[in-house]
Amino acid sequence: MSRISVRGFAVASATAVTTVGAVVGVAAGGAPAADDNNFEAAAADTTLLADIPAGQQAQVQTASLTQQADAQASAADAAAKKSAEESARIQAAKDAKSKKQAAEDRVEAERKAAERAEKAKKEAAERASRSSTRDASSFSAQGSYSVADVKAMARQMVPADQFQCFSNIVNHESTWNYRAVNKTSGAYGLMQALPGHKMSSAGADWQTNPATQIKWGLSYMENRYGGPCGAWSFWQANNWY
Repeated sequence: MSRISVRGFAVASATAVTTVGAVVGVAAGGAPAADDNNFEAAAADTTLLADIPAGQQAQVQTASLTQQADAQASAADAAAKKSAEESARIQAAKDAKSKKQAAEDRVEAERKAAERAEKAKKEAAERASRSSTRDASSFSAQGSYSVADVKAMARQMVPADQFQCFSNIVNHESTWNYRAVNKTSGAYGLMQALPGHKMSSAGADWQTNPATQIKWGLSYMENRYGGPCGAWSFWQANNWY
């Protein structure tokens, strides 16, 4: 069965009309026009719609419409596939971003948890260190104390993690002489309290008992600098505390 295009139908119709005109012209004694041969040649290569049985005409038209519908369906399928691929790409990007954010949040949470655990550990160690220290009143009074005696008392009273800072200050202020007096200012004792009688808040025996002086010094450093190490940092910057 021949495939007939719309243009083919038009040419076939024009050829048929021209052919009839040519026959009539010849019958009337006229000569065929110069273009008649062209139309006849076209007619020779063109299957006229009229030459196709009526049933086959319907089949030809139906086949043409089917081809158009198939082409449109293919185009629609391609567009739908492209849209689905784009949606999948966008969703994959969103999923990847969400996973990355979740991973970053998890790392940050773990970091903060580690910081909290470390802080809690440090605080527990400090509490344990403080709880293991002795109070000034737990030492028996003596007539005099050597430098070694005073240092031994300090080690038992000052938290272990603060002792070196405390020792540094006492070394600079009095070289561990609990009876040291500054002749110029009148500062007195291990920590060179000024005036010396301020240490009476820790005990009436502040002049003769190094434990009382250590107790006062710890309280002073804690209240003013947060502890011996805070006081030592200040001392390094200013040569006093």
